[in-house]
Amino acid sequence: MFVGDCVAELSKLPAHSVDVVFADPPYNLQLEGTLHRPDQSLVDAVDDAWDQFASFEAYDAFTRAWLLAARRVLKPDGTLWVIGSYHNIFRVGAILQDLGYWILNDVVWRKTNPMPNFKGRRFQNAHETLIWAARDKDARKYTFNYDALKAFNEDLQMRSDWLIPICTGGERLKDDAGDKVHPTQKPEGLLHRVLVSSTKPGDVVLDPFFGTGTTGAVARRLGRHFVGVERDRTYAAHAEARIAAVEPASAEALALTLGKKAEPRIPFGSLIEGGLLAPGETLSDAKGTVAAVVRADGSLDWNGITGSIHRVGAAAQSAEACNGWTFWHVFREGRPVVIDDLRQAVRKMMGNPG
Repeated sequence: MFVGDCVAELSKLPAHSVDVVFADPPYNLQLEGTLHRPDQSLVDAVDDAWDQFASFEAYDAFTRAWLLAARRVLKPDGTLWVIGSYHNIFRVGAILQDLGYWILNDVVWRKTNPMPNFKGRRFQNAHETLIWAARDKDARKYTFNYDALKAFNEDLQMRSDWLIPICTGGERLKDDAGDKVHPTQKPEGLLHRVLVSSTKPGDVVLDPFFGTGTTGAVARRLGRHFVGVERDRTYAAHAEARIAAVEPASAEALALTLGKKAEPRIPFGSLIEGGLLAPGETLSDAKGTVAAVVRADGSLDWNGITGSIHRVGAAAQSAEACNGWTFWHVFREGRPVVIDDLRQAVRKMMGNPG
């Protein structure tokens, strides 16, 4: 962790050294006057100097500077998360697009227990917005753990609205007087979902506005490395103590659920090269009503029609398309075996060479 100005400290990091940035910058809340509850008790609002800017132009210049610094250290296929409220997120979004970032999603964090609107003059502010962006428009290999998120969400696609409680209870850091250490401490549940969705164990996560170390605590628990930058020494001290108490999960517990898209591509010809199929051997459908001959070049021959397992499978069914891996079977020990099982055997051999 570095203590200092984020732009200055990021300039010390090597270019293209970070996999993901999570940024929780000042929101520039523009609060005027004090706010009281109906019982006249004072609302502990964010009135710290670090959230105050002389003008929108000053805030924009600050935003441009840290986004440029973050973009320099991001790997070409890295991504950036930035969170904000209606006060700042639209300005941040426009600037990051101007700088070349490419927005992948906006995510709405719906708070289960938001603060009421005490004046009754506006809607209750019950959400914050996260922008998830690739470093470049042409980035294609950024991390998105689709299958892990689907398993997390009971086999449903993860939506872009997340219902997560705000930071309360034992998770909220307090000083010796019982006051909140940081006014805008984010819940660990929010960072857990961010890191599970867009990082892998061993990745490097940068938080240029580290605060009391929520990103670092969750990163350590999930087996990710982290770099934090915080200019307030009190916040930094609490962050260090907090992170030191975190017990990392085991490697087994951190394994990601991977779908077929994440598996290495195995061409049909590899089954022949590996000796799992022989030239001249016959493949059939599950019922044994269609038969095709395996050729040495990895194609099939069915009634004079030749081509890939997919093309010939489609022709045999008079269909427009066919998944040959699940259509074709080969007999082994008197029973039909789908050739996709043979493909999985090749994948295992690739994963355990020798």
